[in-house]
Amino acid sequence: MADQLKSFQDQIRNYQKEKLEELRRCKKIVFERPIDTSGKKTGHPARSTTKGLEPYTGLWDEPQAAHLLKRTLFGVKQSELSHFTSIPLNEAVNEILDQEEAIAPPVNNYNELIESPDPDVPAGGTWTTAPYNLDIEYARLISLKGWIINNMMTQKASIHHKLTLFWHNLLPTQFIDLFIAKMSYQYYNMLHTHALGNYKTIIRELTTNPAMLFFLNGIYNVKEAPDENYARELQELFTLGKGPGSNYTEGDVYEAARVLTGWTVDWQTVENEGEPQYVFNQYGHDTDDKQFSAFYNNRVISGRSGQDGKNETGELLEMIFENEETARYICRRIYNFFVYHEVDDNAELNVIRPMAEIFRTNNYEIKPVLKALLKSAHFYESANLGAYIKSPLDHVLSLLRVFDIAFPADYTAQYQFGENVYWQLAILGQEIGDPPSVAGWQAYHQQPTFDKIWINTDTATKRAQLQDYLVYHLVDLPAFISKLQNPGNVYDLINDCSGLFLGIEINEEVVNALKDTLLSGQQSEAYWTYAWDNYINEPENDEYRSTVENRLKAMFQQFLQLSEFQLM
Repeated sequence: MADQLKSFQDQIRNYQKEKLEELRRCKKIVFERPIDTSGKKTGHPARSTTKGLEPYTGLWDEPQAAHLLKRTLFGVKQSELSHFTSIPLNEAVNEILDQEEAIAPPVNNYNELIESPDPDVPAGGTWTTAPYNLDIEYARLISLKGWIINNMMTQKASIHHKLTLFWHNLLPTQFIDLFIAKMSYQYYNMLHTHALGNYKTIIRELTTNPAMLFFLNGIYNVKEAPDENYARELQELFTLGKGPGSNYTEGDVYEAARVLTGWTVDWQTVENEGEPQYVFNQYGHDTDDKQFSAFYNNRVISGRSGQDGKNETGELLEMIFENEETARYICRRIYNFFVYHEVDDNAELNVIRPMAEIFRTNNYEIKPVLKALLKSAHFYESANLGAYIKSPLDHVLSLLRVFDIAFPADYTAQYQFGENVYWQLAILGQEIGDPPSVAGWQAYHQQPTFDKIWINTDTATKRAQLQDYLVYHLVDLPAFISKLQNPGNVYDLINDCSGLFLGIEINEEVVNALKDTLLSGQQSEAYWTYAWDNYINEPENDEYRSTVENRLKAMFQQFLQLSEFQLM
């Protein structure tokens, strides 16, 4: 399987030639929507929202359940859609917000693929506390990335992994840049552990996390030469943002850097067996008072000597969280990721402001904010359904999850599968573990393009190539549709696939085009029913199976190249 995935681009070029023009047409309709001079998207469709954070009381059916699941999971399985459609909205959201149990750490699944076996970790053993080994670190990093992908693919119906990705994008490090696998694991596991917990806790843990201390130069931040890197990003990207209400000064950045002097990493815990540890070097800490601007009410953090100096960090963070702009900024970022890339006036007033109030009232607990948002009338407004382009992770993992493609059980195959999926994501523009900068992936924040960044002539073609490869070479399509409610009926089959892959209704013209492909030019819908019944009654009959498979391959190729499939 891994070898097939690795060579898929060569195998499907012939399938692509006849569909490339159709793909470009779809891309032009959906992805090349114009941008006016104000930076707001126009043309797909005219966007207007009127609802706020008040509870949603409208229809709860497949489109609404699919919307909730697509935004909180990586793709929607038939069993998940059926289950969540069958229970009330409140129960559905509560279930989505369940926190997963702790996940077993990644293991050595690379020994058969490297020149010399890992001297410190046997096959199947975890490397997350093993001594640093430059010769093995790359294999461990790919093992880590595959572990993350596996967890996303095998997730239960919970927001937990999608939310961990959100924090990874908002508070990023770069795995390859650090090149210390167990340090990156520790960082990512910290985000996963606290993903549905308390944001104050996340920031406190992040501030002294060894990976972040390395990544943003905290290890070089000493009293003789304060390094402003983390102090700047702490305010500009991690808490307060750069909005009109965020008026901290360059002096505040410098004073925050002085507060944070002295934190470093114990290299012995990196080099030897065990988890990487941070330490506070009291001799590197600036013990003078730190004066902040009027934005922080002219706050003075008194300098402290000895090990008491590390307590200044907690005071700094509390000062930042006391500012109401922190809650508003984080709520905007949550909204950008889970609802829509831009916050219009209605959303700012009737969604963001009340969300921020809930955040502050609950001492920055994350779950109450998400619960209010995912149960809100605004979340289910028609303008927010199918409103933005899937990220590479959403595109690739949704295909793998919906088609029930399993992660291999064999260690070596696991590594190869994870590596191939990782590289597929990378060529589509989203290299898991390695956002392009400390600001995360541009599509989640860069105005005015936002989600359009995910799509260009190259990545659109590669998306279609992956889809075609799965349809023609990897997925057992008869087995897949046999799990649907009535696969022998043309219209029920198309409708069920629309619910799973699109989450929105498709017009009659598109339905008829898909029907014609499935019927192979035959006029009677009974042609498909007859072919399917023959296959079900004699599944070992090669002729019956071939007829069904060929019709399904052609239809699914056409179906997955609908422009609507690229939206969520």
